Amino acid sequence: MNSPIGSFLAPPGFDGPSGLRALARETSTLTEGARLFRRARSDRHARARLPYAGSHRVPAHDPVLLVPGFMAFDGTLRGMSVFLRNQGFRTYRSQIMLNVGCTREAADRLEGRVEAIATKRNRKVTIVGHSLGGMLARGLAARRPDLIEGIVSLGSPVLAPGAIHKVLAWDAQMLAKLTRAGFGGMMSADCFGGECARLSFEESHVPLHPEVAFTAIYSKRDGIVDWRACLDPAALQVEVRTSHCGMAVDPIVMDHVLTALRDQQVRRATREAAPAAEVGSLRVAHT
Repeated sequence: MNSPIGSFLAPPGFDGPSGLRALARETSTLTEGARLFRRARSDRHARARLPYAGSHRVPAHDPVLLVPGFMAFDGTLRGMSVFLRNQGFRTYRSQIMLNVGCTREAADRLEGRVEAIATKRNRKVTIVGHSLGGMLARGLAARRPDLIEGIVSLGSPVLAPGAIHKVLAWDAQMLAKLTRAGFGGMMSADCFGGECARLSFEESHVPLHPEVAFTAIYSKRDGIVDWRACLDPAALQVEVRTSHCGMAVDPIVMDHVLTALRDQQVRRATREAAPAAEVGSLRVAHT
């Protein structure tokens, strides 16, 4: 099979998973989904025993945009959304019906979405992106640090987007063929190996502003992408033991996402407190 994916998207040292054994690891998504079901049921029972009003009811303030992976849609992150809302975060969908469109156009639409959310909530937005969604988040964070508090990527091969299993390469080839056949709204060959792909790849490697937090969650059991490609040196790297697809539904991954979001809250509070402390010090010095 002649893959439409450009060689520059798989630099030396990276190679995607291969064979049926790698794909078999993805069947654990069912187990990871079952863990989420049990967790959600337990959480519902626990909340039902609590009074309606009280300090345990955390108001949702900080906005979090959830972005699905390649060939996925917003519903795949519904479990993540419910979990984070119960923890006091206001989650938003990406409004991506199916993530198979041009990545440059998707990034532009997401930028508008983030800008609207930031304006509405009057604060910066955190993006949690699965796989391709995390790569879009990485590029957008470099482009608009004025809008983004931080990002959390889940199995996102930022360093080598082309280091993927041949099954995904086959999907890419089918999308490119459909585009050539006249089907609009899908990735073309240019999105996989042309100027569009190169610009997206370069943007995802632009250094991040120091105030933009970045957590990269990865798994060595990933049967879809080369886990080494997820280790962006700009990120705090967190290893989990899940499948690639299972990262969207595994409660342990969600716990790590929550930790990253809580850390961002602490960082912001520290930043906001610093000017006040400096003013206080100046007043003391002048008395």
